[in-house]
Amino acid sequence: MQEAEKLSRFEEAILPHLDAAYNLARWLVRNDHDAEDIVQEACYRGLKYFSTFRGENCRAWLLAIVRNTGYDWLKQKRPNDLVTISDEDPPTDSVERMDHLAIETSNPETLLIQHADQEMLKQALEALPAEFREVMILREIEEMSYKEISGVCDIPLGTVMSRLARGRKQLQQYLAKWNKQG
Repeated sequence: MQEAEKLSRFEEAILPHLDAAYNLARWLVRNDHDAEDIVQEACYRGLKYFSTFRGENCRAWLLAIVRNTGYDWLKQKRPNDLVTISDEDPPTDSVERMDHLAIETSNPETLLIQHADQEMLKQALEALPAEFREVMILREIEEMSYKEISGVCDIPLGTVMSRLARGRKQLQQYLAKWNKQG
């Protein structure tokens, strides 16, 4: 395959998924600029190894590269952010499902409250350990299936379910604590 054709096919496959790639990177590293760098590096890696892509799920393939690139970046720049979660660790909290907050534009007071709620939810998600945060983002924001998440994160399906349950519990506990303080 010629280089120009390879690049064209790569762009066609990857460009529709750049928002999801940035979103995952942003939630992993919790910084816009670093997330942009990670997505750029992931795209470089993806282009380099595009010949190994077999046309399955391009979105999942790209997100797996972004995830791995993000973790490589975290290991180098902020190793303390990587807390390994053991499946034997007891869960500490619970949330059933994140609801996307709709913004009602007709009432300024409602807008202010919803903005505060969204900011609090963002802070709660950012407080989660990376392993929980990534599966929460992939499931609840990117709306990936458990099987797709398993492939992206290279973990068993049961681990995906466990991390989601435990992440939801921790998120619920954080939000309940915030509501008591507010």
